[in-house]
Amino acid sequence: MVSETEGVCPYRDDALMNMVIALIADIHGNLAALDAVLDTLKAETPDQIICLGDVSATGPQPREVLHRLRKLGCPVVMGNADAELLDVAPADSETDEESRRIADISRWCAAQLDDADRAFLASFQPTVEISLGEDRSLLCCHGSPRSYDDVIVATIPDHELDTMIAGHEATIIAGGHTHIRMLRAYRGREIVNPGSVGLAYQFFRDGSVRVPPWAEFALLSQADTGTVSVDFRRVPYDHDATVRAMIEREMPHAAWWAADWR
Repeated sequence: MVSETEGVCPYRDDALMNMVIALIADIHGNLAALDAVLDTLKAETPDQIICLGDVSATGPQPREVLHRLRKLGCPVVMGNADAELLDVAPADSETDEESRRIADISRWCAAQLDDADRAFLASFQPTVEISLGEDRSLLCCHGSPRSYDDVIVATIPDHELDTMIAGHEATIIAGGHTHIRMLRAYRGREIVNPGSVGLAYQFFRDGSVRVPPWAEFALLSQADTGTVSVDFRRVPYDHDATVRAMIEREMPHAAWWAADWR
């Protein structure tokens, strides 16, 4: 059923029935969006929150988002943008203008972090696996279990997924990276993407893309029967506050980056 509205972590092995897991991903240094989601989750009281990576890069509040997650204490998967903050590419290593600007923003984000922030980033795991009981499990990754750079979309053929997921038998696989919500059947299993907290995409017929004023996440629920449902959520947040933070903090290329947010 789908409705709109600090490795391996064996959480709640003694209380697996009627459990609710909140999946968040791709925050990208957007504190207002993350706080809106966390405020909503206070009312939902999930048994576990899991972050699927790409926490701080390309947003105006990289440190604040890291501090919020560290205080939250939830498992966090390593995303490609998280790894880039730990191994910053040298200036002028990009071949096109758009990539150069994004890299400039990421280098600025990396420069905001101190040693404690970098240590927290380095603690992120390639995958996080949680038992759901009855030989069922949830495997969390960023792109795929094979690589945080892999792209899983609804149209990818099963034989390509086979190579990305080889060696993993989890019944549910959760990932981010694409910023596009998805629930897909795969060889008797399910793959879910909760969308993006801080950089959701809205696509238009003319091919343009806009960052809308909402944050996305998902609630994965398991009933007593073992049936699992995914509830995709969108919550509004102060979109303008994030744009103001880009300008006020003198984030590189702020006006260019904010253009898709207008």
